Amino acid sequence: MAEIELDMAVYDRIVGGLYDAALDSRRWGTALEALRELFTANFVTLILRVPDVTDVGLMISVGELPGGIGGKVVYHTYQHTTTPFVNQPADKVFTVEDLMSEAEWRQSAYYQHWCEPHGVFHVMGADIATPEAGKLRFRLTRPEGAPPFNEQERRLCQTLIPHLRRALQVHNLLDRSESLGTLYSKAIGRLSVATIVLDETGKVLDQNLIAQEILDSGDGLKLVGGRLEATYPSDNRGLQQLIRSAFSRQGGERLVPAEAISISRPSGQVNLGVVVEAVPSSEWAEGKGQPAAIVYIRDAAGKSLASTTVAKQLFNLTPAETALAMELANGLSLEEAAEALNIRRNTARAHLRSIFSKTGVRRQTELVRIMLNSVAPLSHR
Repeated sequence: MAEIELDMAVYDRIVGGLYDAALDSRRWGTALEALRELFTANFVTLILRVPDVTDVGLMISVGELPGGIGGKVVYHTYQHTTTPFVNQPADKVFTVEDLMSEAEWRQSAYYQHWCEPHGVFHVMGADIATPEAGKLRFRLTRPEGAPPFNEQERRLCQTLIPHLRRALQVHNLLDRSESLGTLYSKAIGRLSVATIVLDETGKVLDQNLIAQEILDSGDGLKLVGGRLEATYPSDNRGLQQLIRSAFSRQGGERLVPAEAISISRPSGQVNLGVVVEAVPSSEWAEGKGQPAAIVYIRDAAGKSLASTTVAKQLFNLTPAETALAMELANGLSLEEAAEALNIRRNTARAHLRSIFSKTGVRRQTELVRIMLNSVAPLSHR
């Protein structure tokens, strides 16, 4: 096989592709396909999770897939717990020839059951150690009719391993950060807190479902030209002043408390409570379209999103008692709750006495308080 000529343009494309994939999971296919072409491999695979007794693994693969589809990325389960490539030194490139003879390789169950049916004979790879995800397995393969991986290809692969390791580490860190951000956002939504993110011009960049419902109702707050406004002019002046104040505080070193305003509602329902807070900016993230302020909105008249299942588990309530407690937490009187649940008032009173006994409270107001302040709203419904 002719030696690989790796000029700076090719090197830049390969390394750039890895770091692009670190920022966007959808680009791993492009990055791995570039490596497949570089090493003339029929498959390039990243084993993300090795299976154990109770769980299947997961791997990403590009290559000559069945049906003549080449160069496509596939996420699929990896069920092979026993391979001849275990306990390899971290970040060190190896080939099959380093570990066994050709006869031993052909006789191995792994080759016969997994490699041979998929046209895999020559294998080169490395176990890549990352702080966040442990060891990830990287494999390049060729069919039997192709030449084995030579020493120059091994050195080239070894040169690329640090970049692949860093790209995987960045990807894992970003993925964890995004997952945590999603969880926090969902938790805020379950607490019935609406959130709206504004850029430095006051334009809405993002909003959660609670905020969307409030804006769609047009009862106190609305979007005008993509910007948040209050229904009444006096409220709107105060709201815009708070938003401008948050922009002016952005990037300051001193921690400034968020500011609040009460927004009147044409429906006559309880005012919306609004808090505006500056989003700390990074010195490296200046520019248009950056998040500059976040608006928190609480609708005191809105219903609790507490999970009935979790409320039942927390307080050892029966389904009927849980239903009554949830209606009371939503602001209904005992009589209104009985009507809503289609039960008799005496039955509702009996349920309430049992609820008091189980929760340790003596008044309905205390029951509402512990229901709203419990962890029930933080769980899935």
